[in-house]
Amino acid sequence: MIVDHSNLRRVILESATQFREGSNAAAAVKAGGPFDMLMLSGMGGSALPGNLLRIYLHDRAAHAKGQQRQLAIYQNRFYALPPEAFMRCLNIFCSHSGNTEETIAAFEEAIAHHLPCVGISSGGKIERMCAERGIPHVKLPIPYENFQPRMATGHFLGAIVRVLENAGMITDCISSMDAVAAKLAEAIPRMEERGKMIAERLKGKTPVIYASTRFKALAMIWKIKINENAKTPAFWNFFPELNHNELVGFTNPQGAFRALMIRDPHDHPQNIKRYDVTAKLLSEKGIETEVIDMEEGETLYRMFATLALGDWASYYLALSYGQDPTPVDMVEDLKKML
Repeated sequence: MIVDHSNLRRVILESATQFREGSNAAAAVKAGGPFDMLMLSGMGGSALPGNLLRIYLHDRAAHAKGQQRQLAIYQNRFYALPPEAFMRCLNIFCSHSGNTEETIAAFEEAIAHHLPCVGISSGGKIERMCAERGIPHVKLPIPYENFQPRMATGHFLGAIVRVLENAGMITDCISSMDAVAAKLAEAIPRMEERGKMIAERLKGKTPVIYASTRFKALAMIWKIKINENAKTPAFWNFFPELNHNELVGFTNPQGAFRALMIRDPHDHPQNIKRYDVTAKLLSEKGIETEVIDMEEGETLYRMFATLALGDWASYYLALSYGQDPTPVDMVEDLKKML
């Protein structure tokens, strides 16, 4: 019986091409400036690139040793704009469908206050609002029918990076993204079997995803992919914060859990030690754990390689439950009820 009706497996295999496709879509977009900061407004899958962009650009600035300024990056996941959006800030509004009500409401506020804006969507109301008001717009590709926002992270990131380069806010990122894409294209297929094995061990358990402070967004995105692909609950947190509160919750666990710990071998030594100590304490409470070491390479590659493994794990977990990994029916039902 075919469960993967929209062929999400193909989407995962081809995801390395998204950086260039997103960058090309934004090639002609000029945002003006100068700007001191960036505000990314978006929800759900359309917001995920912002979490990764912050890690990527802050890492590049740190390694530039003062030759590249640290760009302040903020995110907005609400109907209204936070104060930073009004302070020499470029506001980018990300909605894959172009019809996300929270993002549209924030966009309308920005327009009412004449704030510098760029819209990114595959169409919808965001595109129309940009066209009506002469606001720059990036139209994202839809490579396949039923293509989902959570699978468009590379498109969004490539587009945002090109917009920032065109505005002079960052430099020399596009070429490095091409090199990462080539490496990912080789890595993603070989990760499939490992992802399948992780899924086999997760079946029947509630996944709890942990990561380091620096890469906590990866734990969050793994959790989201498990929610939306496998249609099952999952939770996330990060070291060392989780050791100060969440760990105590496993004194009296009320379900069958399995902890997946995404470990950065270059993390603070004391934080790395916490992985083994936490695993030991959890095992004493009957909680199974598995450590997943991030691959070596530059930061962008390490993030997306880790996410690709999560895509495979959530994909095969969906199949093991007999779930089509693409649709998100409960989200669509909620939108209709609202």
